[in-house]
Amino acid sequence: MDKTLLGKNTGNPVLQKKKRIDSQTYVEALGKRKGLKRLLPFLGPAFIAAVAYIDPGNFATNIQAGSQFGYMLLWVIFASNLMAILIQSLSAKLGIATGRNLPEVARDHFPKWASMGLWIQGELIVMATDLAEFIGAALGLYLIFGIPMLPSAIITAVASFLILELQRKGFRPLEAVIAGMVLVVVFAFGIQVFYAQPEMAPLMKGLFVPGFDGVSSVLLAAGILGATVMPHAIYLHSALTQRRIVGENEVEKKEIYKFEFIDILIAMLIAGAINASMLIVASALFNTNGIVIEDLDVAFNHFEILLSPTAAILFGVGLLSAGLSSSSVGTLSGDVIMQGYIKRSINLYLRRFITIIPPLVIIIAGINPTRALVISQVILSFGIAFALVPLIIFTSRKKLMGSLVNKKITTYASWVIAAIIIVLNIFLLYQILFA
Repeated sequence: MDKTLLGKNTGNPVLQKKKRIDSQTYVEALGKRKGLKRLLPFLGPAFIAAVAYIDPGNFATNIQAGSQFGYMLLWVIFASNLMAILIQSLSAKLGIATGRNLPEVARDHFPKWASMGLWIQGELIVMATDLAEFIGAALGLYLIFGIPMLPSAIITAVASFLILELQRKGFRPLEAVIAGMVLVVVFAFGIQVFYAQPEMAPLMKGLFVPGFDGVSSVLLAAGILGATVMPHAIYLHSALTQRRIVGENEVEKKEIYKFEFIDILIAMLIAGAINASMLIVASALFNTNGIVIEDLDVAFNHFEILLSPTAAILFGVGLLSAGLSSSSVGTLSGDVIMQGYIKRSINLYLRRFITIIPPLVIIIAGINPTRALVISQVILSFGIAFALVPLIIFTSRKKLMGSLVNKKITTYASWVIAAIIIVLNIFLLYQILFA
């Protein structure tokens, strides 16, 4: 088996050790497993990627969208989730087919100046991601325990370093912890939907009938898209599958991809249900009462007023869990992006420390955290095309992908998605600059 490691040439012994622990051949992974047990070794990568789809930025955009426009933008979440399934499947497939992640493949095929530019924008995307995750987790602590934002931010920083420590034992322990945190968010919003008692008729209309209501709804739709189809998750997913389970021939690679696609379906459907639940709860509680929520702390207070203190605590717990579980994903993505595009890396703990600085500055400066979260999601929506276009190009090349090359309908659908995202972003840029 090829011993190329995710952490090779990065100077990061933690990552190198981790990949030696986690890498298996297809035959080793299956062993004598039968039935549904054959799926178990392949579960996990999509759940780490899916955490990016339920980070605190989603809370900000979904709660605001639901409170301001009711169920109208629910279709955006549904459409974004379908896009996410396709996009993450392409990313996973690239890693399985080539044994390399997206930035590495891009570095091999693009000019040096292009790789450098893609690295810079990738780092900016990771910074926007970390901003949302860190502020969201700190805000969760503030809402639940009443701890001021600055001490909450310091506690969040310590917790994020502890989560990084899990990676010393490989990806699988990290996957288990993150999956547990995702279940906490599912539990929190499942109970809130039950208590909110949404009306089914307008809910179904919002889910299946597309529509907008002015520029504000388009801006929020872009925020939802940026929070759902996450650029750094595209980079990371290809890295998570590139050497986790290795196929030694085309047949084994196709089988690995089939199993990983099931992993993607499960993880993305859960993430989509969580995002939909956020908007549904906001619509049922706030929009029906004529309350527009632009701040998550205001949402917390109204949960307590309109439902119960328990509902408010559940909201805070979900926010905290989402922020903490997302923190390591952004850090890992940053390492993959730097190592892949420019063959350089910094220590993961140093990277985590550096990414803590911007949100701390925002908190110290007293900038509204919810506003910062929403802006970060709009920034993320601009980075999708820079990850998605190269991904479509590479996964459409037979010479590179072998038997896992995209079918024509997959390629066409992917380009349509990319076009929609790019056009939407151009429109948003025009509105920001000239409206």
